Amino acid sequence: MIFSIETQDTRSKARAGLLRTDHGDVPTPIFMPVGTAGSVKAVGQRELQHDVRARIILGNTYHLYLRPGLAVLEKAGGLHRFTGWHHPILTDSGGYQVYSLSGTRKIREEGVTFRSHVDGSKHVFAPETVMDIQRSIGADIVMAFDECTPYPCEYGYARDSADLTHRWLRRCCDRFDGTESRYDYQQTLFPIVQGSTYPDLRRQSAEVVAGFGRAGNAIGGLSVGEPAEEMYAMTELVCGILPADKPRYLMGVGTPANLLECIALGVDMFDCVLPTRNARNGMLFTTQGIINIKNERWKEDLSPIDEELGGHVSTFYSKAYLRHLIRCEEMLGAQIASVHNLTFYRWLVEEARQKITEGTFYAWKSIMANKLMTRL
Repeated sequence: MIFSIETQDTRSKARAGLLRTDHGDVPTPIFMPVGTAGSVKAVGQRELQHDVRARIILGNTYHLYLRPGLAVLEKAGGLHRFTGWHHPILTDSGGYQVYSLSGTRKIREEGVTFRSHVDGSKHVFAPETVMDIQRSIGADIVMAFDECTPYPCEYGYARDSADLTHRWLRRCCDRFDGTESRYDYQQTLFPIVQGSTYPDLRRQSAEVVAGFGRAGNAIGGLSVGEPAEEMYAMTELVCGILPADKPRYLMGVGTPANLLECIALGVDMFDCVLPTRNARNGMLFTTQGIINIKNERWKEDLSPIDEELGGHVSTFYSKAYLRHLIRCEEMLGAQIASVHNLTFYRWLVEEARQKITEGTFYAWKSIMANKLMTRL
């Protein structure tokens, strides 16, 4: 993987870059649709490629390990061939899913023992096994195994958790560097910065992660319930420490305003379930603000969902028709809304990239961050 910065904004830390992988180039800043179990919910690969025009998607190690399982993925030749998605893929290591299984898992130095949410079977994730699993899945970018702390989190626990994440990182790197890709392309490992919302812990973790000298770095443990101001403060602190010539990935973030503010702080990559989850519940993100399509005001509105956005779905279907589908719980409604929201997120990061290139990002961001979060 090769990363290059093409333009740096003069009034913020935003930058436009290019991430090169063996499965294609990814212009940054970029938003990655979440395809947890090998599928972006309600969106097919054809729609992802031709309507959303996604450049990279995310899969999850925990879910893919449980279903369909490594034997199936290896027989298929990896996740790309199994799903028919031949563009870049990033896999989350499963640390966040382990965090969410707080009632059925035990964290120790050697790794994490947990019960499957599918059938209750017992499993162990250790740094080495998680690297092996991600080799089998075959994503272009794989994440180190970490512990994601909750919010709020006591200082002592956050400190010990970050230290454990750093020790696990060393084991991840040793295992990853000691093995080869199972398929005919290269993979890249990203470490993850932790430390909750404590500046000294975040600073220490960022310094440790930077010291590993990997090709890219991630910021984890945010967007777990902390106020936006704390998320921004930790992101700014960490971006000031992580190498400027490497891509920075803020995990699990977030709203359109979150993306714009964090792009201004120097973040290059994002993922979040928000656009597709909210779409299935009738919340649409548009170039004019947020629409709850279930509301009565859209019942007879035959105008396009978002005529300024472009794209087949956003301009072909009317608000009234989409409202009808969502209210009737038709599967097509979830599909149209999901494709629309993902198209909007792609438009947002592409606009941000264009404004960075033009030198007008800061002023544009200041206006758009509020506008896009206005409820219509």
